[in-house]
Amino acid sequence: MNANSPLISVIVLAAGESKRMGEPKQLLPLGDSTIIEKTVDNYLGCKAAEVILVVGHRSDALISAVSHKPVKTVLNPDFALGMSTSIIAGINQADAALQGIMIALADQPFIDSRTIDHLIQAFNSQKKGIVIPGYKGKRGHPVIFSSKYRGALMDLKGDIGGREIINSHPDDVAVIEVECYGVVADIDTKESYLLENQKFGKLEE
Repeated sequence: MNANSPLISVIVLAAGESKRMGEPKQLLPLGDSTIIEKTVDNYLGCKAAEVILVVGHRSDALISAVSHKPVKTVLNPDFALGMSTSIIAGINQADAALQGIMIALADQPFIDSRTIDHLIQAFNSQKKGIVIPGYKGKRGHPVIFSSKYRGALMDLKGDIGGREIINSHPDDVAVIEVECYGVVADIDTKESYLLENQKFGKLEE
């Protein structure tokens, strides 16, 4: 990545079973690629120090899909116990000297690298420990946590992300408005997959 950039570890959560979709959504076609490849490419193209992909369900297929990319893959054998286990698995593999932890979702392939860099820049310039993107008043992902929250993230339990930490520290949160709709667009169902296909015109028919 970029040696002169702040040390941000991106943890892309891709271990879920995609129960609402009925099939592994991360492997669905996206242009001449797949959702997971596009998502990973967006983070590899930003100014983060490293990108860590946490896999669980269908791990072999996901690892194979990104095997040619400079991304660190981590297997979470406890993925069925919830999102918190994937966050912990990713942090365990993150650089010990990191300044920030960016939690990203594998089913948000429309967040461009420029928007991600804007959030990293905001993290560096703001005196806040948590940076969240906002789009037209709605909060989205990815979320950057200062390394001071590493312990709190490691203590998470169950199928929750960092919302509990965010709610507990409202005065330490900066919501950064962005122009990228992708920060609030995720793909959970076949209907949402088709909707984003129409909206962005990026998915193959």
